[in-house]
Amino acid sequence: MPTSENSHNRRNYLENEIHTEEDKVLIRSAVQNDRKSWDALWEGYQDYYEVDLSGTADNTWQRLMAEQSVGPFCLVCEDDVGDLVGFVTYLFHDHTWHPEPRCYLVDLYTAPEKRGAGIGRALIEAVYEKADIKGCSQVYWLTQDFNEAGRRLYDKVAKLTPFIKYQR
Repeated sequence: MPTSENSHNRRNYLENEIHTEEDKVLIRSAVQNDRKSWDALWEGYQDYYEVDLSGTADNTWQRLMAEQSVGPFCLVCEDDVGDLVGFVTYLFHDHTWHPEPRCYLVDLYTAPEKRGAGIGRALIEAVYEKADIKGCSQVYWLTQDFNEAGRRLYDKVAKLTPFIKYQR
């Protein structure tokens, strides 16, 4: 466990202690004190997808920290020395096909130096747990076609669907 001043606060938000392929990590809800570390991961996420969301980062963070029933929510992965090495955001929503809500996994990112260690899988499985608690009939997400490493993981933890995305 981290020995910093924030350790006590972080223990209060502990979700799951997970042993990945390389490290023991904590998956927990993001807290206000995570902002600086989250910013660095958020920038890496944007770089990977070649987008600039810097103009919405403050608003996104405020919504992730707000008390809400449907989200968006953020879980982070903390390594054994207390550094954030990944995050996932998700939200719940109603659907016309089932009376149960669904869970949309919005963003998933693992620091490049930690990829392949099981962190992405641990974050997805943590969202699965949250969705099960909420009674969701489904967890789903989108990814870019060039995200080959991510897609190899997704093929192991979910089923590829035939849906095609359109947007205005």
